[in-house]
Amino acid sequence: MLKTPFYSFHKDHGAKFVDFAGWEMPILYRSIHEEHHQVRTSGGLFDVSHMGRIKISGRNARKFIERVVTRYVTDMAENTCRYSLICNERGGVMDDILVYRFAEHWMLVVNASNREKILAHLNASIGELSVKIEDQTTSTAMVALQGPRVMEHIGKFSREVPTLKRYTFCQKNLLILKMIISRTGYTGEDGVEVIMPSGMASMALKLLVKEKPDEDGLPPVTLPCGLGARDTLRMEAGMPLYGHELSEDIDPISAGLQFAVSLNKDELEQGEKYIGQDALKKIAAEGPKQKIVGLKLDGKRTARQGMSIVAGDGKEVGQVTSGCVSPTLNYPIAMALVASEHAEVGTKLTINLGSPPTAAEVVKLPFYKAGK
Repeated sequence: MLKTPFYSFHKDHGAKFVDFAGWEMPILYRSIHEEHHQVRTSGGLFDVSHMGRIKISGRNARKFIERVVTRYVTDMAENTCRYSLICNERGGVMDDILVYRFAEHWMLVVNASNREKILAHLNASIGELSVKIEDQTTSTAMVALQGPRVMEHIGKFSREVPTLKRYTFCQKNLLILKMIISRTGYTGEDGVEVIMPSGMASMALKLLVKEKPDEDGLPPVTLPCGLGARDTLRMEAGMPLYGHELSEDIDPISAGLQFAVSLNKDELEQGEKYIGQDALKKIAAEGPKQKIVGLKLDGKRTARQGMSIVAGDGKEVGQVTSGCVSPTLNYPIAMALVASEHAEVGTKLTINLGSPPTAAEVVKLPFYKAGK
């Protein structure tokens, strides 16, 4: 299995590892519940180096990205990022990504499980364009610092980073350490994601990580957290996970991601028709047959991916895509793909968790929003 540049750090802090898309990654250090609350109340450090980082450069880089992503990017300012999707011709999602715009090039941050597939798709989509595609995943490292006290912590060594707006980034040179710091994340909390050369990973940790409690006695905001807590955090925040709420058989409109889809991109200035645009226009015009919804469950049992969802007449109307007992809300929640006529907030459904089945109600996403 591949190991990130922070592997020794994880071992030293007692991590339990799992195979995640061919990477040996920490699932937890203490407990998922404890790490979840650490992020919601203070802050936590996640190693996300397994995610793909793909540099796109060349004379036609902008035009190429317009061709392969669903969202219009020509109007992006330098040092900004934008959430988007890469779709197949049927409108199914090949991956959900972040697009970074630099002065002279672009970067796509993709999911670890899809990196090889997306690289192949990008290379096959170049056509007549002058573009260079460079996989920088193993030559760089990436961490996420997430939580309500993270910006306060970063403010102790940078005045610029706490002033960043959401979905913008800066490039910092601290001694010989070069970092890209973006105000982005996947937990529903404020925070940053930091990309650095892999050879500088240990130096970056010394700068970013504080192991001792603060002077006020509060725990440090950079305690390491595993992928287990990252999953429960993103679920509470109603954020999709590829292979669950997104797949090549689930389109972004059904997944509730219309904001990341430009249906008329080819009509915009310097826009391009992108792969899957015609299919998505048809789905939008006709209305999606299924929708991703949030569910609040009765009882204490946890719904799992693939469990069937039944309407009042006994007919199966969908399947669970993700589920957990919410550590913040203290009751079971789930995300599910259900027939559109059963997707209204307040709809009563049943999940086949066993005997007897478990009652559930469609609720508005996200389940949790920071500061509310």
